[in-house]
Amino acid sequence: MEALTEKQIRGSFVNCTKGEATRMKLPADFAELPWDDLDFLGWTDPGAPLRAHIVLPREDGPVGITLRVPSTGRTSAVKSSMCQVCLTGHASSGVTLFAAPLAGAAGRDGNTVGTYLCADLACSLYIRGRKQPKLRGGLQEETLTLGERITRTVDNLMAFTDKVRGLR
Repeated sequence: MEALTEKQIRGSFVNCTKGEATRMKLPADFAELPWDDLDFLGWTDPGAPLRAHIVLPREDGPVGITLRVPSTGRTSAVKSSMCQVCLTGHASSGVTLFAAPLAGAAGRDGNTVGTYLCADLACSLYIRGRKQPKLRGGLQEETLTLGERITRTVDNLMAFTDKVRGLR
């Protein structure tokens, strides 16, 4: 992923107001982000921990979506869950259901769409092996190449952003 400027990021959001995009806090480590290892930018808002944001590069420019994070609940150390974007298995606390208001009038009316994602939104780092999930029994081995896993992850996230935008 090519590095994005603060202006590009704030201008990319499709499911929040310009004022909300202006007020959101960027990742604390924004200046040190490993852009070459990212397929999308995802972070939990440091100023509002029940909000998260994703910015996905697209051919027509980056698309940003705002997500709601559920308040933490009790999780089981025995159960495991899988991210629906990168298909990384985690202990149950490593995957969270994120809900995104739909873009436009539907979102203003309270309509949302959700998906299970890596709780830290670090899918790109998990598929590259730069980060290891906490999972009993270890990782599942895949026969896909890194390029194929990246394509799958980006395609899954594009499908989700298309749902938010009302394109699917």
